[in-house]
This record gives sequence, C-alpha cells and structure tokens, in this order.
Amino acid sequence: MVDPLGRVVIVHGFNLVWKRAPYVPPATAAGFTGSDARWLKRHGFNGVRLGTLWAGLTPDAPGVGDPQYRARWQRIMDLLAAQGIWMQLDAHQDMWHETYGGEGVPDWAMSRPAPYNLLPPINLPFPLGYWTPEVSTVFDEFWANKDGRLDGWVKAWEVAARWWRDQPYLMGYDLINEPWMGLEWTACLTGGCKASYTKELQPAFEKATTAIRAIDRQNIVWWEPQQFAGGQKIPTYLEPMAGETRLGLSWHNYCQDVFLESQGIPGGDVENCWEFSRDREQHALEQAAHINAVPMMSEWGATDNVRAVEIDAAVADEHLMGWLHWAYKRWDDPTTADDAQGLFTDDADLTSVKTEKARRLVRTYAQATAGIPLGMSFDAATGDFRFRYRPDRRIAAPTEIFVSPLHYPDGYVVTVQGGTATRQPGRMVHVQPTGDSAVTVTIEGR
Repeated sequence: MVDPLGRVVIVHGFNLVWKRAPYVPPATAAGFTGSDARWLKRHGFNGVRLGTLWAGLTPDAPGVGDPQYRARWQRIMDLLAAQGIWMQLDAHQDMWHETYGGEGVPDWAMSRPAPYNLLPPINLPFPLGYWTPEVSTVFDEFWANKDGRLDGWVKAWEVAARWWRDQPYLMGYDLINEPWMGLEWTACLTGGCKASYTKELQPAFEKATTAIRAIDRQNIVWWEPQQFAGGQKIPTYLEPMAGETRLGLSWHNYCQDVFLESQGIPGGDVENCWEFSRDREQHALEQAAHINAVPMMSEWGATDNVRAVEIDAAVADEHLMGWLHWAYKRWDDPTTADDAQGLFTDDADLTSVKTEKARRLVRTYAQATAGIPLGMSFDAATGDFRFRYRPDRRIAAPTEIFVSPLHYPDGYVVTVQGGTATRQPGRMVHVQPTGDSAVTVTIEGR
C-alpha cells in the first residue's frame, strides 16, 4: 500500500468488531471514544479493521441503508481519521447469524433450510457451529444466490461504498470475513477445495468488486481465502480479475498449536508457530502476487500467549507484512475460541493494559517508506531495531519510523548509514537519504 505521497505504508493495528446489535461500539469507556483513538496513535498503531456488518448496513431490506448505523460508525471514523489511522471496512460474520450462535447477516437474509427447520437449530460453540449440515447448507444457498441473498450482500457493499468512498484514511472494503464454503468443507480442510473457489468464491468476489467499482474506482477491495486457509498449510486458489488493479488479499494467521492450547488439548508446542507462520506469510505473498494484490494479515493472535504473539509479530517483520491484531478489546465476543482476547483486562480502563502482551505489539517500525523496504527487524526484549530500504529520490516526504514508548527507558540512539535522521514529536524519526544507495537505520536503547 502507498499513501498519497507515494510512500509504502506498513500497518500495525487492531480489529474493532462489535458483534452484538447494534454492531458498532458505543460511545462509552468500555466501547470506543476519543481516548481510545489517542491511545492507539500514542502507541504507534496506524490501522484498524472496522466491523461494518451486513446486518448493520442494511438491516431491513436489500440495498436500504440504515442512517443511524452510518452515523454511529461515522463518529468512530472521524476520531480515527483525526489521528491519521487507516481503516479497513469488514463485513464480519461468524456462523452466519444469531440463530446459530453467530452474527453477520440481517434477519431478512436468514432462512432455515428444509428439512433442518423441522427441528430447533443446533447451537454449538464457535467454530464448531460451522460444521453442522444446516449451517453449511445455508452457506451453499448463499453462494448459489438463493432468494437473492448474495445479491443482497452485494447491495450492502454498494451502500457502504456510497457512504464512505471519500472517507479520509479509508483503506478499502473487506468483502466477507472467513468465507465458509459449505458442505464441501472437508475438502477445504485437507486440500484447499479449488472447485469451491472456481464455482463460488471467485464469482462472488468479482460480482461484489464490479458493483463497488461502479461507485468507487479508487479504494482497495479486499478478498479473503476460504476459512481453513488461516489455520492450515493449504493452498488458496484466488485468480486475477480482468482489468482490476486495486485488489487486496486480506488473510488470517492462526497457528494450530495455539488453538489446541486454548481448547485445553495437550500436544501443542508454540515454538512450532515459527515454521507455520513463515509458511503462511510466504504463501500470502505468493497468492497476492498472483492476483496483483497487496497483502495484509488482517487477523491473528486472539490469545494472551505472549510467546505466540511475539513469534507472529517477528515473522511479519521478516516479511514486511502489515497486520491487524485480534483484538483491541474483548467486547463480550460471543464467537471466540479463546477467552483471552483483547489488550486490556478491563475494556473500560485503558490503564489495565496487559503489559507483556503490549510489549510484543507496540513495536518500533517503519510506518511510511519513501522508497522500497528491503528488511526490518525488532527485538521485543531489547528494543533493538534495524531497517533497510532503497530510497526513491522522487519522493520529497521523509521515511517515517515510529519509536516504541515501551522499550527505551533511558532513551534511544539512532544511527543511519546512507542518510540523516531527525527526531519529531509523537515518537517519530524522519529519515532522508543522502544518495541513491540503500539506507540502513538502527535504533537501540542507551
């Protein structure tokens, strides 16, 4: 991604998804206020994924937007934009609807299929509810556009694009969270279910992208692989879209060893996550290159295992990957495989931050690079940071590096080879090249 000045942007941030009606955080200390936006800025977080749910966008009828929902989110968007925080809009869903213990779609898009509707719905904990024949059938009907449900989802995105196409700091539209491919889910789990991409996911994504492009030609449209790709070493099969040059790959990274631990199942070893995360990072880069898209790790973490957080963040740095951690606050999440979510022990108290978790997430990193990033690393234990980039002298704006407020109790020293550095307010270091050769920046504690 690049900013309006042409600099490459790396995003570090959080998911902000309120999963209970009215599907937007309230203006309370436990919800989201200006204090939260300022906290994010102060700690170097420059991106968020906002849960603009289909159920909130068009709750009453296809294509009929709810102005109250727009106003509620606009309040938050204005707070974020004032702090220079980028926003990805996310049609979040889990297990389709509250009928199955999830959330996502409006009531008018919820219809129980026969013969399952002859009995009460099965309501299993997340994510087990996906695996029931009824929920899988509901998704198959969606992909087949039964009763115009897929068209209704597309119309919801048309509403969102009309509302927010000119929103400052918008980084586009994440079409659907963790798409479930239906009754063929076992094939998706083991081999990636290529046929499901070809027959269902790709056509749906292209249909929604075409509709958005009729309204908004500029902002990124983000595509997600099928759900199991976030937790298994399996291929994904998204293909390029003819004529489309502003795609994003919104991908998730959930190491199975951490999931097993969260479920109390023995046998997991978090150190296995080094290899798993590197595999998924490399695969995401390859899939994104194939469809000419920018990749971003839009979900990961969802745990208080600080070693797991440290591993995934370090591997993201290795691959120069932007990320949005799950999640900023827990917000009484009804669909979670791990209760240890959120950055605070008390959503209403920003001083209740989980210190060790924050030390892995609050990082020194290059937020905007006037050129091409070549390598980046940060040691969460020592604060040692190294960044290398190839400058683009056509860009007058400086490279901007955020310096963590948590890792340098006695101050820090900046060393630059091939350039000069100046300290700026807000824990920023600006770097300018002195020539055309690669620039290396090192930041260490005193």
